[in-house]
Amino acid sequence: MQALLAACRGIDAVTAFIGRQVKWLILAAIIVSTVNAIIRKAFDSSSNAWLELQWYLFGAVFMLAAAYTLQRNAHIRIDVISSHLKKRTRDWIDLFCHIVFLMPFVSMMIWLCWPFFLESYQSQEMSMNSGGLIIWPAKLIILVGFVLLFAQGISEIVKRIAILAGIMADPDDHGSMQTTVTTELAASGMDNPYGGKEGDR
Repeated sequence: MQALLAACRGIDAVTAFIGRQVKWLILAAIIVSTVNAIIRKAFDSSSNAWLELQWYLFGAVFMLAAAYTLQRNAHIRIDVISSHLKKRTRDWIDLFCHIVFLMPFVSMMIWLCWPFFLESYQSQEMSMNSGGLIIWPAKLIILVGFVLLFAQGISEIVKRIAILAGIMADPDDHGSMQTTVTTELAASGMDNPYGGKEGDR
């Protein structure tokens, strides 16, 4: 289990890094939109490539940040009932839903997205819009987003099992498990539940 938790720590680190960096894509989309608007108003000229680039950047934010959102427990959920349940019960519900709903769905999407991307890449598919962009990078982002979500789903399942088995400390209700647990343990000087001392990383 310690080896699995160490792998989870690696997955969480990659997910967190990507999740924090994609925020710059929002800035890029804003800049592209602004420049496009200025050119269109000032020079009465524009291109579908500018519009499609905005879509690509905005879509990339959602796809690439989905795994980070799962890690931070920030996806929208209905807490009318679950908020009144014990934390251990909610952990069991999360574990069940990750295994029965999340992972099969993400696995199916990866299976469908691979040929979807590969065919587009091999044919160098272009946008049907005049002056539009090449399509396969956008389809690749969809595939990568689901692969990241799959990896993070595995990490969340392993951590939930470790928590329920008493191997890993139980984190707060909200926020990233790794971030919350390791931050609290660093302050208290306790062992890192992912394996090893917090200062050994």
